[in-house]
Amino acid sequence: MMKKTLYVVGAIIIKNGKILAVKRGESKNKAVAYKYEFVGGKIEEGESPQVALKRDVGEEMNYEVEVGQRFMQEVYEYEDVFVNLQTYFCRPLSEKYELKEHLDGKWLAPEELFSVEWAPADYNMISQLTKIKL
Repeated sequence: MMKKTLYVVGAIIIKNGKILAVKRGESKNKAVAYKYEFVGGKIEEGESPQVALKRDVGEEMNYEVEVGQRFMQEVYEYEDVFVNLQTYFCRPLSEKYELKEHLDGKWLAPEELFSVEWAPADYNMISQLTKIKL
């Protein structure tokens, strides 16, 4: 059986030189359960990645962002699915966020990014982000 590919987007939300990392809860995919990730989600039929990102950030965090430049695209193979992840730099337009689907949120400076455990698909991006001046 061929593995399905999920097309997803992630927001690299930057505020005061720090990046927002959010912690997932329980998941049927054990590789991502209780790991940190960029807020985001699946791109729905007919959506652009930017529209999907604004929608997902709003739904998951009640937070409004301005979607900027694309950062990276990564295809990662999990046990049961391929994830095609595109990340975009985002600027917050709201003051506060409200976690609706995640257990925790942390603002991390680039040098602090590896202080938390990330979902496997995010690792290459995190490595690149630690080298950037925000």
